[in-house]
Amino acid sequence: MANSTQILKGLLEGCILKIVSTHETYGYEICEQLTVYGFQEVSEGSVYPILIRLEKKKLLYSNMIKSPFGPMRKYYYLTKEGNTELEDFISSWDKIKKNIDNVLEG
Repeated sequence: MANSTQILKGLLEGCILKIVSTHETYGYEICEQLTVYGFQEVSEGSVYPILIRLEKKKLLYSNMIKSPFGPMRKYYYLTKEGNTELEDFISSWDKIKKNIDNVLEG
């Protein structure tokens, strides 16, 4: 049986797209938001490669912005393609969740 880490990796992309869709944000803030939502086991070492992958897929774009607290930060924004991917993720998740709930509720 697949462990929860493998399952989580597949779902984090959609969760990150959702977080970025709400406002411009940077990597560390995304990590903090994931922790607030209950993903305590997700590290920065997991999030940053996902951000790079999403940017390469043109689902996100980034901009370096001066931070009032130190070095410049890389802020992420959702592209039109990213918004479409997010909508697809939500639709797929709804279907999968419904099916799993049906099985678990027997």
